[in-house]
Amino acid sequence: MLKVEHIGIAVKSLSISVPLFEKLLNTPCYKTEAVTSEQVQTAFFQRGETKIELLEATGPDSAIAKFVEKKGEGMHHIAFEVTDIYAEMKRLQSEGFTLLQDAPKHGADNKLICFLHPRSTNGVLVELCQEIK
Repeated sequence: MLKVEHIGIAVKSLSISVPLFEKLLNTPCYKTEAVTSEQVQTAFFQRGETKIELLEATGPDSAIAKFVEKKGEGMHHIAFEVTDIYAEMKRLQSEGFTLLQDAPKHGADNKLICFLHPRSTNGVLVELCQEIK
């Protein structure tokens, strides 16, 4: 793993949360993007090397909607950048980690992504992400 790529925060409303995080981080949101396969709308911020991704559910059955309903708004996941997501998935699986999908899928911000089950990572939802080139 190369670095923390971003921290994902589940929110009820981007229209409320984007201005809040713009004030908090003292920087504008640089990108919004819908990820229809995940039923989510995202908003990204960057300060130095640190990126924050806000996630708002676009459907009641989305993972974000279920998360917010169960736990409220807050940190949803931490994403690590990898150079070869396929190799990293294979390595982590051989180390005993549980992957939430068998193959990477397209995520926001031009990335291939894969999540690890929190049960195998001390309760933290971990995302692997690799830039699509």
